[in-house]
Amino acid sequence: MRGNAWTRWPSREALGREGISGARRMVGRAVRLLVVGLLLWGAFHDSRVHGWVAGAGVGGVIVAGALTWAFFRTTLEHRLGPSLAILFLLLGLAAAAHAAGFGTLPLVVWCGCAIAALERMPLAVALPVASIAFAGFAVVDDGTLLGTVASVGGMALAGYTLRLDAEARGTAQRLLAQERAARAAEAESAALAERARIAREIHDVLAHSLSAQLVHLEAARLLIERGAEREHILERVVAARGMARDGLAETRQALSALRGELTPLEEFLSGLVDSAADGADVAITGECRPLSAEASQAVRRVAQEALTNVRKHAPGAKVRVRLDYGAHEVTLDVRDSGGAPGDLAGAGAGYGLLGMRERAELLGGSLRAGPGEEGFVVTLKVPA
Repeated sequence: MRGNAWTRWPSREALGREGISGARRMVGRAVRLLVVGLLLWGAFHDSRVHGWVAGAGVGGVIVAGALTWAFFRTTLEHRLGPSLAILFLLLGLAAAAHAAGFGTLPLVVWCGCAIAALERMPLAVALPVASIAFAGFAVVDDGTLLGTVASVGGMALAGYTLRLDAEARGTAQRLLAQERAARAAEAESAALAERARIAREIHDVLAHSLSAQLVHLEAARLLIERGAEREHILERVVAARGMARDGLAETRQALSALRGELTPLEEFLSGLVDSAADGADVAITGECRPLSAEASQAVRRVAQEALTNVRKHAPGAKVRVRLDYGAHEVTLDVRDSGGAPGDLAGAGAGYGLLGMRERAELLGGSLRAGPGEEGFVVTLKVPA
């Protein structure tokens, strides 16, 4: 045993009733009724007890029941002093019943005190109390020495067995509570992760769509300030309206993605390149295969952000988009031919590349973005 096993109380879960099956509750009630019946029988039918003494015996049974209930409450609260006081009151009550001529009542009380102490109290205290109770039982027992020793040994074993059973039940209750807490924490973590994923999707859709609209609207503002022709201004406004329409479509697509309904990645990239930049082409290499929703969304969002940056920083540049399906990863490569920065090169908050890198790292992948041989190159690699 561990060093504190002698002074440790059984846990509150072990001493309580939670986790006890209905069948065991019925057995417990039956045992208690049997004990009360034995006590009452001893009070009324003992040949040495007559008259008012029998009535006192009934009162003693009631007092013993109240003290037993109080003992169960104090041990549940781990109160050592009151529990010991109640046990000694019960032992004294049994001694008084024996002195008054009762035979069955003191035996039952002494045995019950011993078993209850072994089951519900620290062993360092329970063993001396049980020894006193068993000594009283042995003194008044009319059986043989061997029978008395066997009875005492059997009751001591029963008390300790009940203790072990209660502690096992208490341990099971604690483990169940910990499992429930772990499941609740896991569910909360999953909910937070899903909220974060939804937030990223909404942010990426809005950032791409609104930044694209900002490009054209800012261009329209500059054209108006420079007194440009109406057709040029109208062209930019129409382009902004188209971007708003595309943003709405992308929002719907993001909602479909959150429901697990994704269009094929190759089809998406082709449509994105056709609508996002002039002189752009897309190439698919490797054996095409379905990707996880997270990996597919990462490729889509990085492609959108990269093409938006091309419009901002190298308007009119030729763009090449290549998607390669490797054995263990998928690689997206977006590069432009370079060019003079546009009037809107400073538009936006500058968080696009950071957001793309974070999205890649969340999936265990990587993202490299920087100058290439001609223009700017964005390369995404994610496990697939």
